[in-house]
Amino acid sequence: MFVRRLSTRVLSIGRPVDVTAYALAALFCAYTSHWSSLAPHRAWAAVAIWGYLGAASIALLLTSHRARTWLTAAAWGATALLPLILQARERAGGRLDRAQEEVLVIEAAGARMLHTGTPYLDRDAIAAVPSPLRLLDYLPYQPGMAIAGLPRALGGIAWWTDARVIMALLSSAAVAAAWLLLDRQGITRFGTEAPLRALQAVTILPLAALTLATGGDDVPVLALSLLACALASRNRWAAAGLAIGCAGALKLTAWPVAVVLGLVALVRHRRSLTRYALGAAGIPLLVLVPTVLINGRAVVENVIRFPLGHGLVRSPAASPLPGQLLTAYLPDGRQIAIALLLLTAAAIALSLIRQPPASVPRAALISATGLLLAILLLPATRFGYLLYPVALAAWAPVLSSPPYRRSATCAAAPLP
Repeated sequence: MFVRRLSTRVLSIGRPVDVTAYALAALFCAYTSHWSSLAPHRAWAAVAIWGYLGAASIALLLTSHRARTWLTAAAWGATALLPLILQARERAGGRLDRAQEEVLVIEAAGARMLHTGTPYLDRDAIAAVPSPLRLLDYLPYQPGMAIAGLPRALGGIAWWTDARVIMALLSSAAVAAAWLLLDRQGITRFGTEAPLRALQAVTILPLAALTLATGGDDVPVLALSLLACALASRNRWAAAGLAIGCAGALKLTAWPVAVVLGLVALVRHRRSLTRYALGAAGIPLLVLVPTVLINGRAVVENVIRFPLGHGLVRSPAASPLPGQLLTAYLPDGRQIAIALLLLTAAAIALSLIRQPPASVPRAALISATGLLLAILLLPATRFGYLLYPVALAAWAPVLSSPPYRRSATCAAAPLP
């Protein structure tokens, strides 16, 4: 009886939160559709606002936790997947303003990988390109990201060959796998709000929906990282290594999560560390080494020099966060921002050495904190990157639910 009353009370609190979240997201769409300087963002907002308004209206009528979960899935379809498909179709029909530059970069990288074996151009090759086009020839991601560009290189111009479609499929599969893993363990039946908020953070949050529909590259990296955390919580370290390894083969933002999860394996599940490391480190190396052997200078130019601001062109990422503001308004602002970033990284590394994380929830929170500080201090950054720390922090309570704690305790092996 007590559990039933508690569950009813939690749900009565959660429903207004759902309505408020959807309504605020609709307001964000209204602002974006009128004031954003990016055409793909305005196009997204013009469609997504109706999905958010519809979800807010339906949320007023729902009391079941399961029904609210299904509403979240439907809202994701209406605010992320539908705008993505519409933009991909319009782009295939000739519209040039229906994708962020990242999509063009990834598709060009896929074509280069298909024909040369590497998605990167070296400095000399980029210098030979006319100045206005040089930005699109840089690929500041890991080689695996170019795979999303292969359908366009192989299948020609069609809406389903858009790189965002491939990334959306990968994101959907990873999120669904993580959620089903939690559901099998009974996490979603405890009557708490944490699982639903975790799902919403990586689906209907405007940071997630907008990113997937217009650019697409961060959501699959985040989704695979969350899947790795869920698998590690169930002591499936080999599978967790494969998931985070695939994320790391796409983008460097997954590497901090991979390292912190590895520390959990070292502290609590040392026998599983090798199996975890094989996937977590092996997959990124497997895709990176061939490109280094083909043209190591191109890898350095794209993956290191360009993100640090030493390429032939500057990154367009310029959201007014502390690192960008220091770079813009102080004489040696870039050097100051980089120095602060290195000092922060050193402080986090020292704290991890002194007290390594002993649980996956703590690893998720540490990763969220580290990524948040890095995003704030990077000389070139975007508000959209805040999706990483927000989602990781939202998933931490889910990962610490009772079945996970019991399993982790039973499998724990103290250090000698």
